[in-house]
Amino acid sequence: MIQDKIIPAEEVDPVHYDRGIFFGDGVYEVLRSYNGKIFALEEHLQRFAKNLSAIGIGGVNIEEVRSRALRAFEAAKISNAKIYFHVTRGSAMRNHVWDGTLRPNFFLTVTELGEDSEEKDKGIAVSTHPDWRWKRCDIKSLNLLANVLARADAAKKGCQEAILVDETGLITEGAGSSFFAIFGKELQTAPLTANILPSITREYVIKAGKNIGMAVKQKSLTPGEAGSADELFIAVTTKDIVGVVKLDDKNIGDGRPGKYTRLLAEEFRLFTA
Repeated sequence: MIQDKIIPAEEVDPVHYDRGIFFGDGVYEVLRSYNGKIFALEEHLQRFAKNLSAIGIGGVNIEEVRSRALRAFEAAKISNAKIYFHVTRGSAMRNHVWDGTLRPNFFLTVTELGEDSEEKDKGIAVSTHPDWRWKRCDIKSLNLLANVLARADAAKKGCQEAILVDETGLITEGAGSSFFAIFGKELQTAPLTANILPSITREYVIKAGKNIGMAVKQKSLTPGEAGSADELFIAVTTKDIVGVVKLDDKNIGDGRPGKYTRLLAEEFRLFTA
């Protein structure tokens, strides 16, 4: 049955049997363009290939994925675009165990990215939330229910992002972003482990920090430590660097994105030129 219509199983569109729907059995990527040029395409494709391998999805030609992304981007004619794509293991009747006959399903969208100048000028508020995600967050999988619930909780509190805190009381990352703190001239973020996504944007933020003479420390923070930082910000593909001016009920700095957050954002933009 689909909605209120009874349909013979053999007549159901295979899209309804996608293992991505049943199990979140797939991986995805999000990248963007600046002024008609896709940023860090090769890095995203390398990570995508690694993630496909990590969950055992074969039969996907990365060169074909590149070609599809480029063709779709060209056809969309959107200068500043978000490009999303995912691959699932395939479509079959619901069963945890799959057989070797499945063919992966591919899906891609190109949408326009709006201006976010107000957020960047004024900064955002974030709230902490328990990190309920699975234990392999280094894999960019379609299992995002915990992220969705965390972001929904943040939205109810009037916040733009949820900052996830693990069972030991340490911040891992944002529900959809990397999380950074600045103490003096030192840039700090959690080290890459199995519970941290190896974000491409994170990598470029660290490069930007080094370029402007900042020391970089990869060490986890508690929410209390983060609240005492001189500056906080998140980094995400679709928004680059966005200053955090409030963490839970704690104001950060003078209530506006700080000096080094702005310098990092300027340096980051040089990579996208």
